[in-house]
Order: sequence, then structure tokens, then C-alpha cells
Amino acid sequence: MATVVLYLSSCAKFNSNFKFLSLKGASSSPTSSFSARRGNMCVQKKPMRRQMIVCEAAPTKKADSAAKRARQAEKRRVYNKSKKSEARTRMKKVLEALDGLKKKSEAQPDEIVTVEKLIGEAYSAIDKAVKVRALHKNTGARRKSRLARRKKAVEIHHGWYVPATAAAAEEAVAMAA
Repeated sequence: MATVVLYLSSCAKFNSNFKFLSLKGASSSPTSSFSARRGNMCVQKKPMRRQMIVCEAAPTKKADSAAKRARQAEKRRVYNKSKKSEARTRMKKVLEALDGLKKKSEAQPDEIVTVEKLIGEAYSAIDKAVKVRALHKNTGARRKSRLARRKKAVEIHHGWYVPATAAAAEEAVAMAA
């Protein structure tokens, strides 16, 4: 509760000597409330008596819109941070698994299946972050592409995938025609 001091003209009792100050004809009127001194106007003090009424009022002000926007922004920031963190964590797991598989000298083609499951989870986390706009769609596409390139590099390293050369591609086109 806030204590508010209000001067209410309708409730206050004014002394009969009280006069309202006027600027009209201030220099010509002998009874004016203003007097001229050195070209400046000076206010002459007149006693002003009125009663003071003290009222207690409850603050009825609505929530400030800036404060509301700040609360909403904080809530969105935390939500977006969790989505981005999940995508980063999934990517990290995939990259670590791919590095381990690349360093393995006697790796089998079946071992890539576990990495593909991790890649699927990472793609899902990235797509969810893009859907709620925690990540830009181009950023999501770039991260998914990075994972696919790393996987392909591991497959090429172990000989499980042989990229088509330009000459082989031209032969395939010539045979199809």
C-alpha cells in the first residue's frame, strides 16, 4: 500500500483571501500578483492555505509491458538454449563415434550401423531445433551436411564407399543414352 498525498480542490477549504494568479495585464494592474524588476518578472508570494487530505490507495497499475516482454524473452531463451544444446550434444556423439571408427584399423562395415542410428538422432534434434526456430534453417542444413560428409569420409577411408569419378559418370550417361 502506498500513501498518497492528494490536494483535492473540491474537498479542500480555501481561505477567503485566496486569489488565483493571472498573467493578463500583469504589469499594468496595481493589484497584480506579478511585479516587474529589471525587466524580469518576479512572483510575489501570497499565502495559500488549504487543507491536506491523506489517502491510502492500492496500486492498480497493470504489469509493465517491457517487464512482460523481458519475462517472455527469458523463457524463450532458456527453451531455445535447451534445443541448441541437445543438437550440439547429439552432433558431438556422432563425431566422436566417427573419429573412433576412423582410427580403428580393422573396422567392419556393420559398425557403421550404430553410427547411422546416432546420425538419425542428431538429424532429429537438429530438425526439432529448426522447427521451433532455435536454429536458422540454413544452419541446420549445414550441420546435417557436416555429419554426412564426415560419415562419407570414414566410409571412403575404409573402402566401404567408392566415389564415382567424372569419367565413370560420363560412361554411365553414355550407356544410358
